[in-house]
Amino acid sequence: MTAKELFTEDQKTQIVTAITEAERQTSGEIRVHLDKHCKGNPVEQAMRVFTKLGMRKTALRNGVLIYLAVEDKKMAIIGDQGIYDLVPADFWEEIKERMMQQFKKGLFTEGLIEAIAAAGVQLKTYFPYQKSDVNELSDDISFGN
Repeated sequence: MTAKELFTEDQKTQIVTAITEAERQTSGEIRVHLDKHCKGNPVEQAMRVFTKLGMRKTALRNGVLIYLAVEDKKMAIIGDQGIYDLVPADFWEEIKERMMQQFKKGLFTEGLIEAIAAAGVQLKTYFPYQKSDVNELSDDISFGN
């Protein structure tokens, strides 16, 4: 099974809808990337994916990547420099914890949707939605190995 096959089409639609909804309250950009495996450190892999997806190109440098390597049970949430210039060091920890609790129950779609919504709320504090906001990054899920 590939990373693309880990969720049904309906579940993928729910996840993309959650991204679209979360971004309606913030100028921040949220992406989800799924790999089946992650060799090594998930934060380092997430950083490579972040760059590959062109997430450093947002005007306010406020992109967020939720990275999951499903088979290896590894995850990372990382943000661009504009976010890290403003937020506390443990900014994503609560979201990761809540997501892991859902995952432990086998609720992967729900865990992702909850994390996306929480990221939107967190981003709204520092990067509120602007009338002139443009969706700078795709809301689609990206897939690796």
